[in-house]
Amino acid sequence: MAAIATFTTSYAQKTLVLYYSETGTTKNVAEILQKQLNADMEAIEPVEPYSGNFQETIQRGQREMQSGESPAIKPLKSKIADYDVIFLGYPIWFGTYAMPIATLVKEYDFAGKSIVPFCSFGSGGLNTSSDALKKALPKANIKNGYGVRTARVAAAEKELDRFLKENGYKKGTVEKLPDYSAQVPVTDDDKAIFDAACSSYQMPLGTPSTVGKRETSESTDYQFTVKSRGFDGKEATSTIYVTVSKEPGAKPEFTQVVR
Repeated sequence: MAAIATFTTSYAQKTLVLYYSETGTTKNVAEILQKQLNADMEAIEPVEPYSGNFQETIQRGQREMQSGESPAIKPLKSKIADYDVIFLGYPIWFGTYAMPIATLVKEYDFAGKSIVPFCSFGSGGLNTSSDALKKALPKANIKNGYGVRTARVAAAEKELDRFLKENGYKKGTVEKLPDYSAQVPVTDDDKAIFDAACSSYQMPLGTPSTVGKRETSESTDYQFTVKSRGFDGKEATSTIYVTVSKEPGAKPEFTQVVR
């Protein structure tokens, strides 16, 4: 029988879901959070909206990052001081939080607040954006966050239910997940799982060398160590996570890259 863990909060916390979304994916995640937490919610709005066009957003974002001039945002209606916990959401751009968040963390005081990052991404970026928030907000308490690939945002509702319960933001019980096994060389079967999950991604993700696994009541999960080449041509190592649901006919899904 799988171990069951119970997680509860020790006191009532006033919670705000605060997010920026360009294409609507992060908004979808924010709305799931707001519903599950029964929290207040507000969108961050740039004074000059981004177009929603992928190439135009990249070009504008690069200009802003290189110049160090983050985009102006409209004043928040919510008062940060009124909240204990702030779920802060954003898409990942260039490996970190979207530029409107850079403006937000410069202009508002989050000292003493618990910040829970959540993000949507093409391949990954939760870890790097969380690290960036820790540097930008040294007086805030940056908590473990949640991230989901845009390609599998349909999984967010179920995953967030687990995330909120196991981190004490929502009452309930969840199956305690086992640790991954030690890394061992990949077999042909492991490589086939990796390829089925990752081969359709628009950028090459590299070649898996070792893998750790875990079995849950709902899935078989894989933790691949992958060798690839960075933009500078040097060899790089990343960790790629893949899950295979135990539902009949389920296909392997690439969930995130940690670089």
